[in-house]
Amino acid sequence: MGRDKSADRGNASQRFMRATGKLRAIFGPASRTALGHDMTEENRRLLAQRQAETRQWETITRSDGSTYVVPKNPEDRSLR
Repeated sequence: MGRDKSADRGNASQRFMRATGKLRAIFGPASRTALGHDMTEENRRLLAQRQAETRQWETITRSDGSTYVVPKNPEDRSLR
């Protein structure tokens, strides 16, 4: 009839998330990857692909300071 006290508290991961919630809000989530690793060949290919995609666009700044992105191809008026 009475509820189990452990059900009120949740499992261990839920208790941990509640306990560290304010710290995570200040410091952000923990990163588990090393920053000083070499790029793999797959990552190099992905980076080159993303850079090529980025070069297809330009950023236009309006007089009010707002910006928007348009294709560099002047014949393409689909987004203007």
